[in-house]
Amino acid sequence: MKNFSKYLGMAVVLAGCATATPAPTEQLALSRAAVANAVSAGAPEFAAPDMSSAQDKLARATVAMTAENYDVARMLAEQAQVDAELAAAKARSAKALKAAHAVEEDSRVLREELNRKGGK
Repeated sequence: MKNFSKYLGMAVVLAGCATATPAPTEQLALSRAAVANAVSAGAPEFAAPDMSSAQDKLARATVAMTAENYDVARMLAEQAQVDAELAAAKARSAKALKAAHAVEEDSRVLREELNRKGGK
């Protein structure tokens, strides 16, 4: 009976190790890609607060990963990804709005030019 208890105890310990949270390496990779995408979308210029938040959370997730605190690393990496995606969307929106304003201004200048030529 002693051996059974000993083996049962070992099995419980091994089962506990087997169900430990896996390292969120894939999530960190997704987060890094989202941050890189946001940078290329112009987020540092057009969505600086969200971009800064994404970069900070990604850095903290990397530290948590190194410390093998995988639950915290996963949570921070997920938040970094969301912040980066938001920053990228804001940047694309701001760029589109800027382009729309430029088109409106060009149209206004053309109308003025046509009105001036039409008045001659």
